Amino acid sequence: MKTYVEVLVSADGGKASVISERLIEMGLKPTIGEHDFVYNWKDNAAISEVLKFVDRVQSKLKGTGAILNFSTIR
Repeated sequence: MKTYVEVLVSADGGKASVISERLIEMGLKPTIGEHDFVYNWKDNAAISEVLKFVDRVQSKLKGTGAILNFSTIR
């Protein structure tokens, strides 16, 4: 199972390099192509687990001005 994250950064917000570092610290891997980052789950996760993960990402990036789009597939 994978959760893909697309990130839009604001010119008035946090630097893209700082946002990237924070996501990598959380276990996301940078990618090239349609998505900016991917999180590889060890097993299939319940919707509640995915939502908790999204909440943690939002908290980690609070104040950066980043706009996020999440997509999870099995």
